[in-house]
Amino acid sequence: MVAAGKLLVGCVADDFTGATDVANIFARAGLKTTVLIGVPEDDRDIDADVIVVALKTRTAPPQMAVEESLAALRWLRGRGAQKYYFKYCSTFDSTAKGNIGPVADAMLAELGQSITIACPAFPANGRTVYKGNLFVGDVPLDESGMRNHPLTPMTDANLLRVLGAQSRAEITGCYYETVKQGASAIAEWAAPIHGDGTRIVVIDALADEDLVEIAQAFKDLVLFTGASGLAYGLARVLLAGGNSRDAAVTTDLEEGYRAVVSGSCSVATNGQVKAMLADHEGFRVDLSKLADGGDVVGEAVEWASSRLGQKPVLIYATALPDEVKENQRKLGAAQSGEMVEAALSSIARRLVEKGVSDLIVAGGETSGAVVKSLGVDQLSIGNEIAPGVPWVHAKSQGRSLSLALKSGNFGERDFFMNAWNRLR
Repeated sequence: MVAAGKLLVGCVADDFTGATDVANIFARAGLKTTVLIGVPEDDRDIDADVIVVALKTRTAPPQMAVEESLAALRWLRGRGAQKYYFKYCSTFDSTAKGNIGPVADAMLAELGQSITIACPAFPANGRTVYKGNLFVGDVPLDESGMRNHPLTPMTDANLLRVLGAQSRAEITGCYYETVKQGASAIAEWAAPIHGDGTRIVVIDALADEDLVEIAQAFKDLVLFTGASGLAYGLARVLLAGGNSRDAAVTTDLEEGYRAVVSGSCSVATNGQVKAMLADHEGFRVDLSKLADGGDVVGEAVEWASSRLGQKPVLIYATALPDEVKENQRKLGAAQSGEMVEAALSSIARRLVEKGVSDLIVAGGETSGAVVKSLGVDQLSIGNEIAPGVPWVHAKSQGRSLSLALKSGNFGERDFFMNAWNRLR
């Protein structure tokens, strides 16, 4: 067990790609970090400054998300964490009823706290917040590809409205005219709201430096909520207290076959699949054939088996928005998503059985399904591929396995081809 007072941050992430994303930020800063898949049932010995518990709650019913998040929080409290971090996506992915608001409310109550901040800004990946509105690159969130997300379509860029509809807390905005003046000005702005009921402060940020000032201003908070960008600021505040140590992880990596499994239908991933298909063969998972009971999994594995070892193989269910909507109309949004996840996770498991040791998975829901299918329960952080996406290392079926769990919205067009160059 981590000794009381030694664990600096206990983090609960609402999906697996987000978990590796935030863990990467803490690890790159110099904090020894590990990722646990779900809440452990044992009392394992973990030497870490930061423990991230990866859940699959982003699209779960709100009450289920709250229950699982609180279970993770309580496990981390039992390890003596000094601060807690609720990690969600930098595009604030959530349904109309949550789960960001309900989980934040529940965590505040569990910790006996009355105030936290909500900061999804991640400037390194083009996510910024101004006047309480979330931007993806140069466009508001509701004008980005997130508007057509198959499970969590985001149709409002104003975070105060979005969070206000989900949370029982009073939602307050701290805007850039204050943030740009630095930590002292932010702290002065926040002073009157402490002790004045339960509040969540949506705070603007346009650059990495803003995140450091925000973390410094709110350094006495027990609970932080945000995307991984805020972890950049928090890590630097913690390191200023002399907490740095060698966070490098040395892992013996096996040489094996390489594969890409893609379930995301985001704009970024569609582009990445198209770019890879220009120089690689690919197998497309046909959702209509799945729905009709066809053995798509067997066909995909057979197709890949004859190609393993030549070039990385690509198996994808990625589709354009109109096709996604049509599939959802015919099968239902939840059912179509579950069918794809089940198929891709089975394919990934069977590919590993056939010798794949290096696996890129695109999409948060897909990544969660694949990792669970592989029976992985703990991840160590390896080399960073791109902002928000590291290689992570694990044991599966008695073998070493390297995974890149990529949020659908992250990465440049050539991500699938270039990721291998950052593995070893």
